[in-house]
Amino acid sequence: MEGQVEHKTVAVNGINMHFVEIGEGPIVLFIHGFPECWYSWRHQMSFMAKQGYRAVAPDLRGYGDTTGAPNDDPSKFTTLDIVGDLVELLNNIAPQEEKVFVVGHDWGAVVSWALCLYRPDKVKAFVCLSVAFNPRNPVKKPLETLRKVYGDDYYVVRFQEPGEIEEEFAQIGTKTVLEKMLTIRDPEPLKLPKGKPFDDSPVILPPWLTETDVDYYATKYEHTGFTGGLNYYRALDLNWELTAPWTGAKIEVPVKFIVGDLDLTYNSAGVKFYINKGGLKKNVPLLEDVVILKGVAHFLQQEKPDEVNEHIHVFFQSFSSSETSAL
Repeated sequence: MEGQVEHKTVAVNGINMHFVEIGEGPIVLFIHGFPECWYSWRHQMSFMAKQGYRAVAPDLRGYGDTTGAPNDDPSKFTTLDIVGDLVELLNNIAPQEEKVFVVGHDWGAVVSWALCLYRPDKVKAFVCLSVAFNPRNPVKKPLETLRKVYGDDYYVVRFQEPGEIEEEFAQIGTKTVLEKMLTIRDPEPLKLPKGKPFDDSPVILPPWLTETDVDYYATKYEHTGFTGGLNYYRALDLNWELTAPWTGAKIEVPVKFIVGDLDLTYNSAGVKFYINKGGLKKNVPLLEDVVILKGVAHFLQQEKPDEVNEHIHVFFQSFSSSETSAL
């Protein structure tokens, strides 16, 4: 895979955004989450390129080989900043393409929902992995709500204090932290107790995650540190403040939602009911399909690449073929 893709960098909004691309045709923009980088889409990119698409996967600001973001300032990591980066990336690499296909996972899903909300004119259709659209609650700030529901050890709460969790991660070691996080299969809320976020048990890598894969991630995080990725969590309440104009707004682009039934996000309080009993459809009127993958955890595009690839391809193909027939 590494030998087939092209690595490029483009200046956007004061940072140098690194992205990887392969193939020709309509753009599929892949947006990664935490703790990952463009590499989490390695299986999807080569597959979609073979199907006649131009697969593009950036390292988001604060991640991988994208440089220039002020990692000491979480206020520069709001969804408005990140969506601004992606819009400018598209303006640079595909000025002729009015709309693109989008696939997002984890924080990349949150960013993709924001892209659909702020700039629906840029999105042809969206495949969301793991994290459902969470409409803004005008009376409840995200952090105090999470702390109330899950306690002080909940990972999002533990990520808030700048430098604290970074120090604990440094003592454990970058590679071990990544192994622990990428292999989580417990659907219960993720707790990272202070001073000892992970137990001492050795990690046995699953077949879908090789030593080479972990080494690639570790090399990038050893270079950048974790702060850039953690800043997305640290901007949660600021996102809430800045998005007041979108209170009550719906997502007005076609969407397919895919999640594993062991995914800790799917098993969060109230989420299953919201997804399966009409709540998500109410906020995303053009939601066309919900797919629950059995026995699959959070990093589904790496754990079950063939199934995920097929779901992405079938969904986007329906839009590509309708466009072609309209010509």
